[in-house]
Amino acid sequence: MRAMRIEEFDYELPQDLIAQVPAAQRSASRLLHLDGATGNLADHFFVDLPSLLHSGDLLIFNDTKVIKARLQGVKESGGKVEALIERIVSPRRALAMLRTSHTARPGQRIRFGDLAHATMIERQGELFLLEFGDDVAGVLERLGEVPLPPYIERRADSSDEARYQTVYARVPGAVAAPTAGLHFDEQLLRRLREIDVRFAYVTLHVGAGTFQPVRVENVEQHVMHGELYEISAETAQAVAETRAGGGRITAVGTTSLRALESAAQSGKMISGGGETRLFIRPGYGFKVVDRLLTNFHLPRSTLLMLVCAFAGTEFIRRAYRHAVDCRYRFFSYGDAMLIDKAAQSRS
Repeated sequence: MRAMRIEEFDYELPQDLIAQVPAAQRSASRLLHLDGATGNLADHFFVDLPSLLHSGDLLIFNDTKVIKARLQGVKESGGKVEALIERIVSPRRALAMLRTSHTARPGQRIRFGDLAHATMIERQGELFLLEFGDDVAGVLERLGEVPLPPYIERRADSSDEARYQTVYARVPGAVAAPTAGLHFDEQLLRRLREIDVRFAYVTLHVGAGTFQPVRVENVEQHVMHGELYEISAETAQAVAETRAGGGRITAVGTTSLRALESAAQSGKMISGGGETRLFIRPGYGFKVVDRLLTNFHLPRSTLLMLVCAFAGTEFIRRAYRHAVDCRYRFFSYGDAMLIDKAAQSRS
């Protein structure tokens, strides 16, 4: 792969196109279809998705469930602390990002509410290991907030507890939603089943690192954050059967795609799981996925690099310009794209 500069993955986005609230109904968003072979674009609504799929196609969803990972706390000195739990590592320990006026020190105690507290044990890169006085999951359920992304400029409210969660979420552990799945409601899922589109699931717990900026000019030097994933034997079998039957495999979201591609690095898809740091950028040869259903992504982000790898950088630039011109809504609560893989991306 040639060296790439971060400037290659930038674009201009009017601030008012960043969606601050979800659409009135999940499936009421818009859908831009990009043919990665030709660059052709077509404007749709998300409810049109069944017409863009065929009988025998396989949709693969990420069934991770967002936890209430944001905690507001106070240090013994009185200074305010915001903790974003990245990963629960044991019943009373968790890795977290901390926002505070002064960097937390080992042994420093943070109080959350009237009864909960945690002690900072050590720093691990950009994360801090916290030891809680009580069960972490219980503290989050009682005191935590839905961790809306930083570009949503409001505090989470009760409606976000439902809307910043897919209708099929079932495995707690994510601190950010797999946002392509937010567009599906039960009625649309039923319509897809009626035309014999098959469903399968992976689990990838989206980490807070998904919002971290790329801080290097040379993209090759970027180090991906680790995320835990799991793929069942049933999903691996569904992929093999779909491929054998001539159906198309559509990843619902970049997280589903990364889990699938991580499991196929040997050339054959293997069930199981672990931690993935797979960095997909232009030049990557895709092994599993034929189509990608995804939202619009931040400028200069690894997710924008991923879709450029999937459909070609120039086609993605053109699609994003079209989306801006047509006033699509961007990012987590925004509209969606269905992307057919570019011919050169096939491995």
